[in-house]
Amino acid sequence: MNDTKTALVTGANKGIGFAIAQGLGAIGYTVAVGARDDIKRKEAVERLRAAGIDAFGVALDVTSDDSVTAAVTAIEQTAGRLDVLVNNAGIAGRIDGGAQDPTTLDLDVVRTVLDTNVFGVVRVTNAMLPLLRRAPAPRIVNISSNMGSLTLQTGPILTAYASSKTMLNSLTTQYARQLSDTHIIVNACCPGYVATDFTGFNSPRTPDQGAAIAIHLATLPDDGPRGGFFDDDGVVPW
Repeated sequence: MNDTKTALVTGANKGIGFAIAQGLGAIGYTVAVGARDDIKRKEAVERLRAAGIDAFGVALDVTSDDSVTAAVTAIEQTAGRLDVLVNNAGIAGRIDGGAQDPTTLDLDVVRTVLDTNVFGVVRVTNAMLPLLRRAPAPRIVNISSNMGSLTLQTGPILTAYASSKTMLNSLTTQYARQLSDTHIIVNACCPGYVATDFTGFNSPRTPDQGAAIAIHLATLPDDGPRGGFFDDDGVVPW
C-alpha cells in the first residue's frame, strides 16, 4: 500500500470545506472533494490541482444512502483507504415565517436540517469506517458551531440549526467513546463566524482562518485529545 494519505472533505466545493481541502492538500494529503453538484465539484478539483494539490472529485449527497455507498466505492478504488474524514457538509435551514423560532418551529425544517447536519454525518462516518480502519492514524473531524453550545448560547435564535450542532457535539462524544480503544480519533470544532455564502460574507474572518482548527484536528498525534470540541482558542465549553 502506498504511503499517500487521503482525506475526504464533505461539502468541499466552497467556503470552509474548500479551505480545509486546500489546507490538507498543501501539507501533502490527496484530497477527495465530496460535493453534490457535479459542476461545482469539478471546478473545485481543478482549482486545487492548479494549486499543485492532488485532488479528485467524489459525487456525494450525504442525505442519500446510495450516494454515500457509491462514494465509498469511488474512494476505495482511487485510494484504497481513508486517513481523514472531515464532516463539513451542513445547512442552516430556512428561516422565513418564523421557521426557526422555537415558538413557531417548522418541524419539516428541523427534519431537513437534521438529515444533513446529523444523520448525514452518521451515514458518511459509518460507511467510511472500514476505509478509515485501514489507515495507520485515522482522524474524524466534525464541523460544528458554538451556536450548539448549551453553555455559550451564542448567535441568533436558529432552533433547528443550533439544536443540530448540539446533537452533533453529543454524537462526537459517542463515537469517541466507542472508538476509544482504536487508532481512530474523533473530535468536533467550531470554525468561527467566517465570510462565506453561508453567512452572506458578513465577517472579516476568512475561510482559511476558519479551516485552521479542522486541519489541526485532522493531523493530531496519536496521543491527541478525543471527543472534544475545539476552536482556535482551545476547548469550547459545551
